[in-house]
Amino acid sequence: MVTLTPLEAELLAVAGSVPDPELPVLTLQELGVLRAVHVRDTDSVEVELTPTYTGCPAVEAMSTDIERALRDHGVREVTVRTVLSPAWSTDDISAEGRRKLREFGIAPPRAQRTAGPVGIALGPTRTAGQDPEPVRCPHCGSADTELLSRFSSTACKALRRCLDCREPFDHFKEL
Repeated sequence: MVTLTPLEAELLAVAGSVPDPELPVLTLQELGVLRAVHVRDTDSVEVELTPTYTGCPAVEAMSTDIERALRDHGVREVTVRTVLSPAWSTDDISAEGRRKLREFGIAPPRAQRTAGPVGIALGPTRTAGQDPEPVRCPHCGSADTELLSRFSSTACKALRRCLDCREPFDHFKEL
């Protein structure tokens, strides 16, 4: 575990408080994409950011927002570096982030149980009684949901519908 200086911890909190441009209900810290802040000298900071996936179009907006937040905090030179290894996983979303997603009406990703490639199911799309951990409706909590589309408003979300309350909802896909 890396020990942060008090200044690095302070700047990590500032950068981490920046809202995600696609999911503004979450901060970058809660989403788990902010990896590190390194103080290079008295006026220079380097931030490590890992996108949710390699082609994520929000990385540029995240970088700009981080730079702005740190400059507003008094840092003169900010460099945001994209780091692809280790790759981001939905397991990196904090418990607070998962709670906020649910309250916002987005089903949070299910916890990953094993490392390695993500499996793809080609069978039925209903989840009740089929998955060890079904996708639950964020509106009523029902596990009786169905997949409507593998893609929703962003590539990292799928569109589902609850078969009990009939409400459609986004599901943050597991990666």
